[in-house]
Formats: sequence, C-alpha cells, structure tokens
Amino acid sequence: MTGKTTSRATDKFDDDDYPAYTMGRAAEMIGTTPAFLRAVGEARLIVPLRSEGGHRRYSRYQLRVAARARELVDQGTPIEAACRIVILEDQLEEAKQLNEELRRTAAEPSRDPGT
Repeated sequence: MTGKTTSRATDKFDDDDYPAYTMGRAAEMIGTTPAFLRAVGEARLIVPLRSEGGHRRYSRYQLRVAARARELVDQGTPIEAACRIVILEDQLEEAKQLNEELRRTAAEPSRDPGT
C-alpha cells in the first residue's frame, strides 16, 4: 500500500459518518441489542447504510444518537418518545447554532464595496 492509499483508508475511520460498524458490533458498543437498533431505525431516528450484501452498517455519529435514545429508554421513556426527543434536541441545537451564526454576521460592521 502506498502512503496515499493508507491515508485515504484511515481517513474513513476518522469520519464520524463513515458506516464502519456492523449491527452486532454496533449493538455491543452501545450496550444494547440488535433489536433495539432495528427499533430506532423503524422510528427513523437513524437510517443505517446497507452493505452490498444488504447488511446494516452504522457510523459513529449514528451510534451516539442511538446511545442517547437508549439512555432515555433506560430511564423509562417509551422508544418512540425517546426517538422524538432526540430528534427535537438535534433540531434545537442546529437552530441555536444558526442563530449564533446570524448574530455574528449581523454584528460584523458592514463593508462599503466602494472604499
């Protein structure tokens, strides 16, 4: 393998969205069952990618999201509600970031293109 090929291969593992984990490994990593991962998939909280053979593959980002839902379920929240809560939390965080970006843009002094 050349240095360039090795670099591209390891870049995939640094990518939070790269679907590197099988269902069994993913379930093991977050301390749950494959059935739980299927359930959060059915609730559309996460949508795993599929390998050429049709097997589910999960990214680190998806596992963090599923783990958050698992925490809520462990606290007694029904799975459908837990998935909705996690979705709403993500939407709120995204809105906060957008608002902050708009505030920064609005606070910047306007630049006159003629000067």
